[in-house]
Amino acid sequence: MTTLNEMIEIIKAENPTLQVGDDEQGYTQLSAADYETQIAEWADARLTKETKAAAIIQAAADKAALLAKLGITADEAKLLPS
Repeated sequence: MTTLNEMIEIIKAENPTLQVGDDEQGYTQLSAADYETQIAEWADARLTKETKAAAIIQAAADKAALLAKLGITADEAKLLPS
């Protein structure tokens, strides 16, 4: 899994500069502090998403392992009473 610092470096490589604004009023480049803050927020969000995806994959693998241990299929497990 990617660390926070690794994720920050990836995002910085993808976005060497950041600007705010629109076509009508023009764009302004973020200050160094604002740039760092925005990159850190994006890195946190990506890591959260990555962690959730890993948890879903792990849960599916755990379920498959349990079903294999019990010797039943997922469809058979659905027939079991709750």
